[in-house]
Amino acid sequence: MLRQAGISITSAARAAHASAMGGVRAYHERVVDHYNNPRNVGSFDKNDPDVGTGLVGAPACGDVMKLQIKVDSETGKIVDSCFKTFGCGSAIASSSVATEWIKGKPMEEVVSIKNSDIAKHLSLPPVKLHCSMLAEDAIKAAVKDYEAKRAKNTDVKQEEKVAEA
Repeated sequence: MLRQAGISITSAARAAHASAMGGVRAYHERVVDHYNNPRNVGSFDKNDPDVGTGLVGAPACGDVMKLQIKVDSETGKIVDSCFKTFGCGSAIASSSVATEWIKGKPMEEVVSIKNSDIAKHLSLPPVKLHCSMLAEDAIKAAVKDYEAKRAKNTDVKQEEKVAEA
């Protein structure tokens, strides 16, 4: 009987504390799922001409995100993506969601993915919005890196043709 009373008092105390503190904070189940079971973790060879790498960070919180894309140079579609993130659960979940969303899509389409879309999908609280912003920035940086590599390779090939002539 005492034990039951102790539990109910403890439970009541926790509920009162949570109420006084503005409620219990918990991550949305999608954040927990992507944190516990992250999709597409890994990395590609950054020297591969078909790979674009975006490396971004948030100095305020210490989160660092590397997102890579592998592009079919014929179609311009992203055929694979992966990430490595050092940061909180929301940063890892944002990275994981981003890699899922960009697979199979043309680069022109993925640069239009907004952090607000990722944040809404994961139900991120305002204090964690920087995580979805990192994911958006990482996507754009990976596309920019791929396009820079492609332009450089095109310039080298043109120079080779001129040298042959």
